[in-house]
Amino acid sequence: MSNPSDRYGAALFWIGDSGAAVLMAAALAVAVASAGQGERATLLLAVGSLIVAALMRAATQIGAANAGEAGAVRAKTHWRRRILPGVLVAAPGDRRMLGEAVADAVDRIEDLGGFHARFLPLRRAAVLSPLIIAIAAAFGSWVAGAIMLATLLPFGLGMALAGTVAASAAARQLDALSRLSGLFVDRVRALPVIVGFGAQARIGRHLADATREVAARTIDVLKIAFVSSAVIEFFAALSVALVALYCGFNLLGILPFPAPEQLTLGEALFVLVLAPEFYLPMRRIAAAYHDKQVGEAATERLEAIAPAFGPSSKPPLVSPPSLCFDSVVIDYGETAIGPFTLEVAAGSIFALRGATGIGKSSLLHALLGLAPIGNGRILVDGRDVGDIALPGSIGWAGQSVAFVPGTLADNIRLARPDADDTAVEAAAHRAGLGPMIETRGEGMALPLDHRGSGLSGGERRRVGIARVLLKDAPLWLLDEPTADLDAGSAADIAGILVAAASGRTVLMVTHSAELAAIAASEMVLA
Repeated sequence: MSNPSDRYGAALFWIGDSGAAVLMAAALAVAVASAGQGERATLLLAVGSLIVAALMRAATQIGAANAGEAGAVRAKTHWRRRILPGVLVAAPGDRRMLGEAVADAVDRIEDLGGFHARFLPLRRAAVLSPLIIAIAAAFGSWVAGAIMLATLLPFGLGMALAGTVAASAAARQLDALSRLSGLFVDRVRALPVIVGFGAQARIGRHLADATREVAARTIDVLKIAFVSSAVIEFFAALSVALVALYCGFNLLGILPFPAPEQLTLGEALFVLVLAPEFYLPMRRIAAAYHDKQVGEAATERLEAIAPAFGPSSKPPLVSPPSLCFDSVVIDYGETAIGPFTLEVAAGSIFALRGATGIGKSSLLHALLGLAPIGNGRILVDGRDVGDIALPGSIGWAGQSVAFVPGTLADNIRLARPDADDTAVEAAAHRAGLGPMIETRGEGMALPLDHRGSGLSGGERRRVGIARVLLKDAPLWLLDEPTADLDAGSAADIAGILVAAASGRTVLMVTHSAELAAIAASEMVLA
């Protein structure tokens, strides 16, 4: 976190600019008054002071800009350190599109630039700068100072109303921008498939609809920005006009009421020069108001997706757990599956059977946090599944085995990246890949692409089983590990699982009665 001097550096420069403005107004008033009275020495001193004050204002404004940009860089660096790890490794249950996640990590953080560089310093300075101007003006005319302060109350009410509407409008705009980014990136990634199925027109309509939504949301934000600017300009013009009328009528002696004070030319000019400066800090805020809208909405979005600081307090699994699905309903919105109630004893093999679409795989996904639970609860060793650190404690073999470009060893080592070559090769042989390794002649260095090309269906299944064996986790989740295999290959994998699953909790989804026969308990969903 930044220290106080870092956070308020730019604001102090802007406050210093208001002090320089007072000096400029005083120098100008003295110069005009001395010129009228023929006081040459005083005139030269006043002109010199005016030049010094102008240079001071230039220096303070440059310093404010530089300090603000430095603060913005620190803020964006802070957020990148928080957000990027969460984007690189998606959390369980995160259903955002890749493009949407990248937009949050890149665009939303960049949206913070103007908020930290301009709006926040200007807002902090706006607390003191108008008061400095009003107090200085009161030395020339206390009535003019009171007029300035009196216009602040309705101005504040107007800006509060605009700000309330602005927050929701900016949030909707960023949501639309993130959706558009997500759609664009994900559709580009799937472009060969889109072209292959002739879906270009439909995808084009999706992108066009998302683009129109972004345009509409942006117009809503700009409308509010224009309204806030109009509020500022109205009250600024009103304040300057009232001060000008009072000073002019006071000098001419034609006030419609008894004059509370008698102004000189120098005092009147001093107050008139300061009148526009009174609302200048708020005008600057109005110019940066869009930065406020976008920055606050971006911060809210980043806070929602940022991982919590500090190590996880959730305990990991250290031994085979018991599982309890208590009236679990999986709710996908339009479709709800369940309720399901079942118990899996610690250290046992449990088989789930049932027709396709009944919800067998969804139960595994719900345990992992990848399917929404609408009702009921899942208990692991008697504790809510959300209170247990399951990642890293589960061996998983799904219906399809994912591959990455690399060697056979690289693909098995995905289950435990720190495993040495001996452990990886041992897991491969235990999974029954030994004959294939010996036949191919390349051993564990057999090259594979992202499709696992060159491997049969059974060999791909065995790669998935090898990962489970290498992981050596206390809980195994197996989703149709023998699907689409011939009877001999299915029997081999069943034998491997029986031999390796001793002392572990195994929850297995299968259509195969032969595979289910190795389980200590079985439930058929209907």
